[in-house]
Amino acid sequence: MNNHSPARGPLDGYLVVDLSRALAGPHAGMMLADLGARVIKVETPGTGDDTRGWGPPFVGPEETPQATYFLSCNRNKESIALDLKSEDGAAVLTDLVRRADVLVENFRPGVLDRLGFPPDRLHQLNPRLVILSISGFGHDGPEATRSGYDQIVQGEAGLMSLTGSGAGDPQRVGVPIADLLSGMYGAFGLLAALLERERTGKGQVVRTSLLAAVVGVHAFQGTRHTVAGEVPAAQGNHHPSIAPYGLFSCREGMVQISVGSERLWEAFAAAFGIDASRAEFADNARRVRNRPALVAAVEQAFADIEAEPLLEKLRAAGIPAGKVRTLDEVYAWEQVHSQGLVVDVEHPVLGTVSLPGPPLRFFDAVQGTESTRRVHAAPPLLDQHGDAIRRWLAGSPQPAAAESTEA
Repeated sequence: MNNHSPARGPLDGYLVVDLSRALAGPHAGMMLADLGARVIKVETPGTGDDTRGWGPPFVGPEETPQATYFLSCNRNKESIALDLKSEDGAAVLTDLVRRADVLVENFRPGVLDRLGFPPDRLHQLNPRLVILSISGFGHDGPEATRSGYDQIVQGEAGLMSLTGSGAGDPQRVGVPIADLLSGMYGAFGLLAALLERERTGKGQVVRTSLLAAVVGVHAFQGTRHTVAGEVPAAQGNHHPSIAPYGLFSCREGMVQISVGSERLWEAFAAAFGIDASRAEFADNARRVRNRPALVAAVEQAFADIEAEPLLEKLRAAGIPAGKVRTLDEVYAWEQVHSQGLVVDVEHPVLGTVSLPGPPLRFFDAVQGTESTRRVHAAPPLLDQHGDAIRRWLAGSPQPAAAESTEA
């Protein structure tokens, strides 16, 4: 680890070798890069990460099209192309491992071993190395060798049975949530392992999977089964345990409301002329059991009010409420920009492009100042930094942070 610079982020000075591809591992690597770590992405010569070819949409010149999928999960990284089956590629990876704090991989279990880099050898090369290993269904057990693809795991792990308009309408979540969650859990686990390394001086292997990540967020739906013996099913856009909580029609539109307490229910009912004392609505449990009648009563109260005036009336009554925005509306929203959730980067082919930004911010509570990283680098071209990384490994001075992302 190198000297830390607070301006770069809390992980400045840490080196991450990212062997992963597609989304789960790259998302974890990007989280670390956003926090200031130097992340070197190792890619297949010629083709690079699979997501470089996932599209449309592609943007940029026809001769060098850039996949927006790849751009979504690789900012603040450097790229080097290595054939890990070759003597040269294995030698470069060996040099990187000796210097690294973290290695991220999401090969199928056993692949890294066959390439000559099983965990025991990695720790012989660098006892302080923390290894994050992400698989589809787990690294052991009867189905460890199965390939892990997000939508398949969403189905296998029960998430699709909970998503959709009803029990006969299973739906995938609109983003690759199993991939993203496993990357987030993985980043969380390896940060814990880095903290433990401060006490022990030794690295370790952190393992998670797409399956584990989805089961890990079953939350109250999981305990409905494990404790209460129920088998939850999809219920569309209404909360299974709170009512009224969901998406409701109004005049020429829809709004969402969350009435999560009896105090809010009384205020809501009073504001919209609903009899809160009706026996079937007397408490939350009865409102949940009588949801069809409740939804009908709410939508009758909303029927003559358009969405924007309705939202104003809900806010005036103190009821949490909102609209369903399209993504163009989200990225034009002042609140999103105020939170740093859109960042501009300079791409060597595309010029200035805007990317969804990192979701964490950092503050000094005593001085009242923010130390969140503000300058970000574009996702790299394939092997963009290969020569510079090889020179550094050969003994040349490590490039400064601002220089390490130049073409």
